[in-house]
Amino acid sequence: MNELIIELTEINPREFFGLQNSNIQLLKKYFPKLKIVARGSKMKVYGDEDLLEEFDLRLNMLLEHFGKYNKLDENVIERILTSDSKADYETSANSGETLLHGVGGKLIKAQTANQRKLVESSNKNDMVFAIGPAGTGKTYTGVALAVKALKEKQVKRIILTRPAVEAGENLGFLPGDLKEKLDPYMQPLYDALRDMIPSEKLDSFIEKGVIQIAPMAFMRGRTLDNAFVILDEAQNTTHAQMKMFLTRMGKNAKFIITGDPGQIDLPRRVTSGLKEALLVLKNIQGIGMIYLDDKDVIRHRLVKKVIAAYKDIENRNG
Repeated sequence: MNELIIELTEINPREFFGLQNSNIQLLKKYFPKLKIVARGSKMKVYGDEDLLEEFDLRLNMLLEHFGKYNKLDENVIERILTSDSKADYETSANSGETLLHGVGGKLIKAQTANQRKLVESSNKNDMVFAIGPAGTGKTYTGVALAVKALKEKQVKRIILTRPAVEAGENLGFLPGDLKEKLDPYMQPLYDALRDMIPSEKLDSFIEKGVIQIAPMAFMRGRTLDNAFVILDEAQNTTHAQMKMFLTRMGKNAKFIITGDPGQIDLPRRVTSGLKEALLVLKNIQGIGMIYLDDKDVIRHRLVKKVIAAYKDIENRNG
């Protein structure tokens, strides 16, 4: 049996090994045929030479990532251990920078490789589709990019919109004026903004129309110039709605379209405008398409397991 000894230098072993050696447990899960022992700042690994070489390679990737971001979590470890190349989990240096300082000095930044790819794609393209399941941070990252662009005076306004299909496009049955009817439905967008802009300033922006939060129907007939526009829950747009929205794009505009093709609330036999757009526009230069997955989930760790469980049953039934 061969032995590999790794000495951690210039790195806090407790942070690298994880709380109660949780990161080591994850390594053991991916390398079940190796015996891994971590003590102090040393790690000893025993097993076949080929496996030890692979382990050494992956561990160096983990050490390099930790040295760069001072952080290692389950998602990062899984992505590095299952990636074919560095490009699958690493992105350019500037895409991992802090996007902005939020309320109370909170650092808002892309936290996973695919979120960083979303930032990178938005820097390069004026229109980006961000596709992935709930909790992958696609909307939050998009809103952060919009707020950053507004703060840096790259755009004059932010427009956030959703197709109001789950609420029923006919909102007349709900109590209150239109804003009161729509607010609960638009809540996820407000939540993201409240993390990034102090309350009084946000209210002022909304009052002055610098930030507009409106259902999809309000986009008809408008040309959106000097604006950062986010279409959220785009899987619930129809063909006509998506075409109408995409053709609103004016001068100096940035569009981010987010959605989860696995959560369509449209009536049966109605084609999702998002699914269609991804096929129709895939070869157009200047349009980016970023796919996030359950490894990007940054909500409670159970959310990732819930997504995986449903994906399993849907695959079996599909």
